Amino acid sequence: MNSIANHQQAEAWNDWEGIHWAEHPERYNAMLDAFNAPLFAAAGIAAHDRVLDVGCGTGQTTRLAAQQARDGSAVGIDLSAPMLDRARRDAAAEGLHNVTFEQGDAQVHPFPDRGFDVVLSRGGVMFFADHVAAFAHLRQALAPTGRLAFLGPQPGGPDRPYTRATAALSPFLRETSPTARGMGSLLDPARIRQVLAAAGFVDVDVVPVEAPMTFGADADDAVDFLFAMGPTRYNLRDVDPATVAGIRADVRDALTEFETADGVRIPGSVWIVTASPGHA
Repeated sequence: MNSIANHQQAEAWNDWEGIHWAEHPERYNAMLDAFNAPLFAAAGIAAHDRVLDVGCGTGQTTRLAAQQARDGSAVGIDLSAPMLDRARRDAAAEGLHNVTFEQGDAQVHPFPDRGFDVVLSRGGVMFFADHVAAFAHLRQALAPTGRLAFLGPQPGGPDRPYTRATAALSPFLRETSPTARGMGSLLDPARIRQVLAAAGFVDVDVVPVEAPMTFGADADDAVDFLFAMGPTRYNLRDVDPATVAGIRADVRDALTEFETADGVRIPGSVWIVTASPGHA
């Protein structure tokens, strides 16, 4: 792997949390699948485009980009070796020949100057060590007519459906798990605009989007997944089993409100951000 600016995230995503994502991509993808359509509509990938997917993880969005850029190419970059191994296997299984994956830190990775038409990210840009430096670096990788499109979470709140569903768990989530550090870095549209402007981007647009997030086939399946996720495991690691069992039961009961014929679907809210590089 080339030079790294974000050592904390590099270590975290190559440890147990990154391994869990690599072993269960279908579970994590299900949470965000409903946001793919608005994200890709914002990206506007054309058949001949060269696409860079930042923080590609197990590669679902990179593979979707490769399918849209059928006469172009898609490159996925991520810090996590386990997740990239899974991404490469899945791309090979799908017979995609215009997609590649690179392990590296997008903040400092040696991308070709103006080598991409689209820079895409389904949340990975949240984790940069230095957001302005990282976006400025990505701007240099964009062609003059290129475009940036990424997704990030909206702020949580007591009235949010996910907060209501996990209310029994929230008092125990006192620490941020290693991979989750940085998730709150781009919650405020004003900060998003400030960071991108400081990095040299123009025509910045931040649009709210709502869609259902799928957590499991039913409440029992969803609670199993929620309690296997990094933040939950990390914060309950020293809690006695009887207390954990009680929390699980309460969360499981709360999740029944969101059971549908298509699984446990909790409404979620994100920002879809677009910008232009502003090159002369």
